[in-house]
Amino acid sequence: MYVANWVHTGDTRAPYNRSRTLVPLDLSRLFRSRHPDDPRARAARTRDVDRTIELCCALLTARGEVSGARVAAEALAAYQQLSDEQVESFFDRLVKDFSVNPDTVRLAAAAYRLDASPANLVALQEAVEPPRQELFRRCNMAAGGTALLVDMRRRLLRTLAEHPERIEIDADLTHLFRSWFNRGFLTLERIDWQTSAVVLERLIQYEAVHQIQGWRDLRRRLQSDRRCYAFFHPALPQEPLIFIEVALTRAMTAHVQPLLDPESPVDDPAQTTCAIFYSITNCQQGLRGVSFGNVLIKQVVEDIGKEFPRIRTFATLSPIPGFRAWLTERQTTAKGSISPALATLVAKGDDVSATDIAAVPLALREEMMERCARYLQSTNDGVGAQDSVARFHLANGARLERLNWMSDTSTAGLRRSYGMTVNYVYRLADLERNHDAYANQFRVASSRAFQRITKPRR
Repeated sequence: MYVANWVHTGDTRAPYNRSRTLVPLDLSRLFRSRHPDDPRARAARTRDVDRTIELCCALLTARGEVSGARVAAEALAAYQQLSDEQVESFFDRLVKDFSVNPDTVRLAAAAYRLDASPANLVALQEAVEPPRQELFRRCNMAAGGTALLVDMRRRLLRTLAEHPERIEIDADLTHLFRSWFNRGFLTLERIDWQTSAVVLERLIQYEAVHQIQGWRDLRRRLQSDRRCYAFFHPALPQEPLIFIEVALTRAMTAHVQPLLDPESPVDDPAQTTCAIFYSITNCQQGLRGVSFGNVLIKQVVEDIGKEFPRIRTFATLSPIPGFRAWLTERQTTAKGSISPALATLVAKGDDVSATDIAAVPLALREEMMERCARYLQSTNDGVGAQDSVARFHLANGARLERLNWMSDTSTAGLRRSYGMTVNYVYRLADLERNHDAYANQFRVASSRAFQRITKPRR
C-alpha cells in the first residue's frame, strides 16, 4: 500500500513548492503495537491493573489521615484510567487479594466457641470482615470518593451474572452504602422551576416511569398543582438519589395520560383533596437495594398534609410491570388456565395496541381484571408480592385500593399490563398495622372494592 507523503522544499513562498512523493507503508508494522492480542499491549494493561492494586495495598497500610487521603486520591485516579477490560481484571483482583482468610476465620470461630468472651467476639467480627471493606472506607477519604464507589458498584452489578464470585464485592459495597446513605445523612428538597438547571436536567435524564418529553413537559409537572421532591446526599451534590412526582387533584385519579398532558389546565391547589403519587424514580443504579422510597413517601405525606390540610387521600397511580409476563408464563406452564380469548390476546405479545384493549368484550375484561387482582394479591414465601411495585408499596404499609382499566394507554403501559394500573392508598393511621401484617405473614391489605374483583364470576 502507498500513501501520500508531503515533503517541504524549504521555500515557503508558494504552496506549489511542496512536492508529493509516494512511499510504501507497512500497516501491520504501524498498528502491531495497538493490537489487543499483542504481548506488549497485554503487559501494559496488566501493569496498569497491578499499579492500581499496589496503590490499594498502600492505602490499607497508610497511617496518617493526610497521607491516606492522598493515596486514596491516587488509587481512585488510577482506577478511573482503567479500560472496561482492565476493570474486569481489577474486580477479579479485589476478590483474590482482598477477601477474608478462611484459616483466620476458622481459628477465631473456634476460639469463640470455646470462650464466648467479648474479646473473642470482637476478634471473630474482625476476622469475617474482608479487607475490601476497609479499603472502600479509606477510598471514601478522597474527594469524590463516594460518587466513584457508587459508580464502581454500577459497573460491578452488570458483571454478576457471569461472575457470581464477585457477589462478595457487592455485599461489601451494599453494607457500606446502607450506612453512608441512611436517612440521617439525606436531605429532602422540593424541586420546582427555580431549582438549578443541572438538577432539572437530571430529572429529565433519570425519569423511569413516565418519560419526560423535554422542558415544556417538565415545567407542567412542576406547576402549582404539582409537587416534586427528591432526596440528596452531601457527597453527591446536584445528584438526586430518588425523586417522587405528585399531582394534587380533587379525586383519586384513575388515568395516567391526563396527568402527563402538558396542556392540561392547572388546578387551584387550595381546592384539592387528593395527592396522587404517579412516579417514583430511583436515580442511582449503584445504590440499587439501598432503600429510600419508604422514607421518602412517608416524609412527603407529612409535608403535603401540613401544607394542604384539606388533602385527606394520599394514593399512588402505579404501573403493574410484571403482570403481562406473569400471564404469558401462566399460559405456557398451565395450559387451559385462561380462556381462549385471553390466550389470543396474550399471543399478540408486544404487538398489542390500545385499539385491541378498547375492543375487549365485557367478559374478557372481567377475566383480565380478576387475574390481575389475584396477581397483585399473590405472594411467594420468602419474597412477598410477585409484582415488584406491589412488593414495594405493600411493604411500606399501603393498601390495594382500586384496579383501573385502560388507565395507561402508552406503549409501555400496554406492554406491562395491557393498560391497567392500580391505586395504592397510604393512610398514616394504618401504615404500621398493614406493614406488620405484610412483613410477618405476607398478608396483603386491600379495600372491599378490590376484593370484589377476585370473587368468582357468575
